[in-house]
Amino acid sequence: MLHLRLIVPADTTDEVVTLLETTVGTAHLVVLPGAARSPAGDVVMCDVAREAGDGLIRDLRGLGLEKSGSITMENMELTLSDHADRAEDEAPGDGADAVLWEELTEATHEESTFSVTYVSFLALATMLAACGVMLDNAVLIVGAMAVGPEFGPLAGISTAIVQRAPRLVIRSLWALIGGFALAMILTAGFAWLMDAFGLFTHDMIDKPRPNTGFIWHPDWMSFVVAFLAGIAGTLSLTSAKSGALIGVAISVTTVPAAANAAVAFSYSDYQQTVGSGQQLLANLGGIVLAGTLTLLLQKGLWKIRRQQKPPASTPGASVGA
Repeated sequence: MLHLRLIVPADTTDEVVTLLETTVGTAHLVVLPGAARSPAGDVVMCDVAREAGDGLIRDLRGLGLEKSGSITMENMELTLSDHADRAEDEAPGDGADAVLWEELTEATHEESTFSVTYVSFLALATMLAACGVMLDNAVLIVGAMAVGPEFGPLAGISTAIVQRAPRLVIRSLWALIGGFALAMILTAGFAWLMDAFGLFTHDMIDKPRPNTGFIWHPDWMSFVVAFLAGIAGTLSLTSAKSGALIGVAISVTTVPAAANAAVAFSYSDYQQTVGSGQQLLANLGGIVLAGTLTLLLQKGLWKIRRQQKPPASTPGASVGA
């Protein structure tokens, strides 16, 4: 279940309450007249089945409530109520398959911000990966993959394409391209500094690296792995299973490829630079393609599931039960 809290101008409270009462899948309606101070208005709260949440938010935005008041929705970990159980049974579709598009857009928008924190994490991950490739240490590579925040902009691009949100596409592309460019420049400088201290040497980049040599030898398997990881990552976002993102992060070779390209460039090894760049592009492209197709499929299947399960004969009956 989801918990919905609204601040509603007093002159539109009746309209909003009617909407909530007639929406299948709602329960526990509470109205607090005059409780809100900024912005001034009434506070209206209710619980709603996840599968009914996206449509309800869309209808509330149709009333202009996000401009005249506010709309806040949060996930509820535990709800013990027969009213809530009935609301979930009445709502068409299954909660596990429902996508809250407003929530997804907001989450990817936040994760796609070109900020100091985002660039810092990406640069640190790339530097860690640089140490991993130079030492041929797979453990460092895995650690760097887990630290990298690049899945946020990739998911933002996929979401923006499906939702036809050009501003989010531009924002995500800027975070992705600008972030990797700056991280690679910093990593190249880091490599020169490590070389000055004698911790990196030219021989380290030239010698056989059985544990990490795959990073600059892209093949079709690189794309396949990235594609599968993109599906898993997108599903983890839409189903709120964020724990799966760690597995996604350590299964794709984005950060290590960027790191190897930067280090190889600093030692004028352009063959490895090109190979690593191809690996990076293959992984980024596979994730974006997979994410876009996954969201399109989810959108289509959700429409079919909602049509297969007709709404309850008495809309909103669970609210007052």
